[in-house]
Amino acid sequence: MAFSATIPVYDNSFLLKRLSNGRKDLFRAPFHQAKLVPMRIHATHVEELIPRSQNPSLGRFQFDEYMSSKAEKVNKALDEAVPLKHPQKIHEAMRYSLLAGGKRVRPVLCIASCELVGGDESSAMPMACAMEMIHTMSLIHDDLPCMDNDDLRRGKPTNHKVYGEETAILAGDALLSLAFEHVAARTLNVSPSRIVQALAELGSAVGAAGLVAGQVVDIDSEGKDVSLKELEYIHVHKTAKLLEASVVCGAIMGGGSVIDTERVRKYARCVGLLFQVVDDILDVTKSSAELGKTAGKDLATNKATYPRLMGIDKAKKFAIELVDQAIGEIDCFDASKAAPLYYLANYIANRQN
Repeated sequence: MAFSATIPVYDNSFLLKRLSNGRKDLFRAPFHQAKLVPMRIHATHVEELIPRSQNPSLGRFQFDEYMSSKAEKVNKALDEAVPLKHPQKIHEAMRYSLLAGGKRVRPVLCIASCELVGGDESSAMPMACAMEMIHTMSLIHDDLPCMDNDDLRRGKPTNHKVYGEETAILAGDALLSLAFEHVAARTLNVSPSRIVQALAELGSAVGAAGLVAGQVVDIDSEGKDVSLKELEYIHVHKTAKLLEASVVCGAIMGGGSVIDTERVRKYARCVGLLFQVVDDILDVTKSSAELGKTAGKDLATNKATYPRLMGIDKAKKFAIELVDQAIGEIDCFDASKAAPLYYLANYIANRQN
C-alpha cells in the first residue's frame, strides 16, 4: 500500500486538529532531538523517547514504585476473583491469560483516576479488575485464527494454542460476563446510581459502539487503502475506548463531578490513541522477544498502521502531540494527585513492549 495513495496529509488527522490548542511548553523538541532520560521499569533502563516535564511538584513522585504497588494489588484481586473450580478447564483457561503478566495499565488508570477526584482505591478495585478481565478477553479473541491469528501473547503461547479454539472463545466470554458481575457484586461504599452509571459506560466501551466497532472495521479494512481518519476511527474504538472507560469509570467510582469526569475523559482519549500509535511504532522497531508477541505482524499482513500511513517520524511526532494534550487536560487538578496520570501518559509513550 503506497504511502501517497493512503493518506492525504498528516495535518488532516481529525484528532490532531483538536490538539492544536495543546500546551507546547512541555515538549518543544522534535522527537529525534528529545533528551534521553533513564526510566527504571522492571529493573531495566529504557530509552525515553519523550522528555519529562521539569515541574518540581512532580519530581519526587516514585512512578515505578507506584506502578509495582498498584499492579501487585490488582494481581492479588484478580487471582481471588477467578479461583479454580468446576469445570476446571474453563477456569484454568481464564486464569492462564488473565494472570499471564502484563503492565496492568488499564486497572492502574482506573485506580489513579478514582484517587485523583478524592476517592479510595478500594472503591475502584472491582472496576479495575473488570477492566483487566475485559482487556484479557479482547486479547484472547483477537489472537484467534479467525481474527489476527497469533501464536504468542505476553511471551507465552496464546490461549487457543494451549486450550483449543473452542475453550479460548468461551474463556473470553466468561471473562466478559464476570467483569460486569464482579463490579455489581463486589463494589462497596459507592452509591448504586454511580455503579449503574459506570456499568453503562463500560458496556458502551466494549460493545458495538466501542471495541467491537473498531474490531469489525479493522477486519473489513485489511488489504484495503485506509485513510488516516479511518485508521483513527479503528483505534479510537478498538483500543482507546477501553482506556477511556478505565479512567472515566474510576472517576465515577471516586465520586468525581461531571466536569472532573469530562476532563479525565479528554485526557484518556489522547492516552488511548497514544497507546495504539506507540504500539504501531513498536511493531516495526522491536523484535518478538522484546515485545512478547509476534513483531512485524501488521506489516506482513498489509495492515494499515500509523507508521505505514504517516511514516515513522511523523508517527513519533503525533505521539508527542498526544502526550502534550493529555497532560494539558489534567493541569487543573492538584499536582500531587495528578502525578500518577501524568507519569502514566509518559510511560505509555515510552513503553518498550
